[in-house]
Amino acid sequence: MDRSRDEREHQAAAAAARYDETSEQRREVERQQEAGVSFPDSPEALAVRAARLLDRQAVPAAMVVEAVRAESLAPSAAFERILGVSKELQAWSFLPRGARAARSIARISARENGRELPIGTGFLVSPTLLMTNHHVLPDADAARHCFAEFDAQVTVDNTPQPPTRLEFAPDGFFTADKRLDFALVLVTPGPGRTPPGETFGWHRLSTQMGKLVIGEPVNIIGHPMGRLKEIAVRDNALQVRLDDFLHYRTDTEPGNSGSPVFNDQWEVIALHHSGVPRTDEQGRTLRRDGRVWQPGDGDDTIDWVSNEGVRISSILKHVASLPLAPGQRALLADMGPESGLGGTLAAVGAAGAVAGPVVPSAPAGRQSDESVASRATGLRARDSAFGGRRHLVFLHGRSQQGKDPEALRREWAAGLNQGLVRDGLPTVDPADIWFPFYGDRLVQALGMHESVSLDTEAPTAGAPDSPTTRTVYEEIIGEASAKWYVPPETQQSAEGLSLDPMVGAVWRRLGWLAARSELDAWTISLVFRDVAAYLDDQRIREEVLRCVLETVPNEGELVLVSHSLGTVVGMDLLTRLSPGVEVVHLTTVGSPLGMNSVYRRLLSGGPKRPEKVADWLNAWCPTDAVAIGCPLADDWADGPADLAVVNARDRAHNIAEYLAHTEVARSIGGHLVG
Repeated sequence: MDRSRDEREHQAAAAAARYDETSEQRREVERQQEAGVSFPDSPEALAVRAARLLDRQAVPAAMVVEAVRAESLAPSAAFERILGVSKELQAWSFLPRGARAARSIARISARENGRELPIGTGFLVSPTLLMTNHHVLPDADAARHCFAEFDAQVTVDNTPQPPTRLEFAPDGFFTADKRLDFALVLVTPGPGRTPPGETFGWHRLSTQMGKLVIGEPVNIIGHPMGRLKEIAVRDNALQVRLDDFLHYRTDTEPGNSGSPVFNDQWEVIALHHSGVPRTDEQGRTLRRDGRVWQPGDGDDTIDWVSNEGVRISSILKHVASLPLAPGQRALLADMGPESGLGGTLAAVGAAGAVAGPVVPSAPAGRQSDESVASRATGLRARDSAFGGRRHLVFLHGRSQQGKDPEALRREWAAGLNQGLVRDGLPTVDPADIWFPFYGDRLVQALGMHESVSLDTEAPTAGAPDSPTTRTVYEEIIGEASAKWYVPPETQQSAEGLSLDPMVGAVWRRLGWLAARSELDAWTISLVFRDVAAYLDDQRIREEVLRCVLETVPNEGELVLVSHSLGTVVGMDLLTRLSPGVEVVHLTTVGSPLGMNSVYRRLLSGGPKRPEKVADWLNAWCPTDAVAIGCPLADDWADGPADLAVVNARDRAHNIAEYLAHTEVARSIGGHLVG
């Protein structure tokens, strides 16, 4: 106990020295905050933090997009807006997730001279390993004389809960470092030989950047002064970031030594190890009454001005460098992939997103390019549909090859009918819909044009092989990522750790787009790849248009509904329709037409409303990365009426989801009934 007290005083003195050394840095932060800057950190740090929030779905993507679209913003201002949404809006899950995080935190007590004395806090970082401070457990022998108590807390009725006591097993694993003031020790199994992490949970530590920026709140859970578990939530903030330490304001006491420091997403960002005392010019600790503190005065008389925690990334780097036996390495590997201790760290981009795509399993009935059989080019509507004069045409997007056109037509009709019923309009019979089908033709044309690699380890997986098409593809992705403020590509994704393999710029951008939307990087890549191929290769464009024209009316009034790549094909189609066709209404949904890299390559020659179109509605979902250029009215002369809708999670780009919105269905159905 005496040794622990001496070391705690040493750590407090070192923290006070670091606090004094960073006084000018802290004053600059305070000046910026007084001037109204909520997060006075670097643009790179803000970018990576915003990306992590979106990647971890810590803030609603739709709300973020609305916040940054409210006005024209520079990238740094957009990142600050995202952080502001995260700081001010806490979902209901904040509380139960905090309760879950608290279960893995234990009070550490020492046996000394027949007494049991609380000396600190610790928390599980794997199913079997617990982290605390070096000054709490300085060596394996000290750990043998200590134990951990989980659930040492009060219940919801404020009555003490019986704790679960577990012993340490330092002979199985123990490591500690005095400068970084951490210790990592093995905990014995609980009743039934169950690893403690399976009962109480454990925190998955991460080397990744973006967990916190200056000005954001921190939360601490621990056992101050050995009391039952307590929590300091959100009325605090990160002040200064050093290479290995963080300074933050919050209410803690000596027993909090070894507590985890959390962000609002309950990710561990630091290991709390010391308060920062006010000192005089000679470096002596001061009491709250201004007098020099003496050892017999007690810690509660010290004038604490800040708190210091050890950065988790610094601890993980240190542990990764240790020469350990294979069995000990296996225990560290259980800490999870983002700890960097289980072998090769997963490659991530600047946005914190997985570098390579996760390839979905092939849809039922999908065939290889070589085996795609010749199919019907589409389905005609009944001659009597809508009085025989007006025609409803659906124009699909990519990735429909090998599917049944009749099933697709029913799917579209089902989505539209949901919206029509909600709006009190008559439903449509799938047999009354024209459904051009170019899915197989597109894949055959792509096969003649390129061989598509599905190598998920390559940073360019899914990209076109044709050099010119690849240029268009990269231009589209570059423009899309610029519209959503991709972080600087020079920003490293992990703190001081090398990544293997390094990811390419294209996949970093796709990872950022995926983090900002409800679509995965692979889906976004394939949509943009096919759009690029269609726009770049005249043979592909002509083959698709020829296929569509085979199943389009050559006279009468047209209500044209198009989706995704189909909106691009549809714009070109309007230049090829028979003179006897009048387009009374056009609906585009999930469209990439808002990007300059797309609309300047259209046959119509640019962003201008087609003369044939009398009425036009463009529906887009803010979390649909394919529609990232929307609203179209920003660029299109005499453009459409833009309608922002909120699609269900994981269905941001889904056609049935778009058509089921009453406003979209009303625009289509209203033109069908005259």
